[in-house]
Amino acid sequence: MENAHLRLGLLEYVRMTEKTSTRIRLRVDRYMGEDRQAHLLSVFGNDADVGAITAAVHEKATFTLTFPDSETKEVTLGEHASCYKGAVTLPGRKHPVRHLVAVSEELHNNGTAGRILLLRYRRDEAWATLVSFLGLPADPAWADYVLQIVERKKRIEEIDGIGCEPVLISATTEEMMEWVGDGLRSQVLSFPVDKGPIVWPRCSLAQALEESAKG
Repeated sequence: MENAHLRLGLLEYVRMTEKTSTRIRLRVDRYMGEDRQAHLLSVFGNDADVGAITAAVHEKATFTLTFPDSETKEVTLGEHASCYKGAVTLPGRKHPVRHLVAVSEELHNNGTAGRILLLRYRRDEAWATLVSFLGLPADPAWADYVLQIVERKKRIEEIDGIGCEPVLISATTEEMMEWVGDGLRSQVLSFPVDKGPIVWPRCSLAQALEESAKG
């Protein structure tokens, strides 16, 4: 991807021992967070550095994150974060690049406590996610009506991101059901004519990440 390095962030971690101090720096291709609370962190580097960052995440360490525009923040994934490691083989490199994705407890349990974190906001994608996470009986055609209410009530907040345009939607199952009920009673919304399962649009994780990076 042309000029991809200009869209990367930088993660720094200083590991202190009694005798030495080691500074670890890794490139960040995806990040989602609120102030100091990191929710999603995707970094890549060599075995030793990725291993050290993984251990630091589990130790609830604080990192220095530099955004592509040079802004810096101190961030942490907090307690009970989950880590997923893999390897990426690149043409011309003898050894694969190690990749780490770290996820906060809240993102791992996304949708609880009336908070839904998304990589980006598109009405059709957001509605499908809300229906899935909140357990709503709903139809894809209802997206515009319900999300217009969500937007009007200012329930969508842009949060920090690298490689994506993340948002936080604040809404509970009960609120969503009330808004859907209002739409059905007023006949602005209607139940599907055909019986049987409702078919929702499909989007792979790879597609979602690629599209979110494009903005």
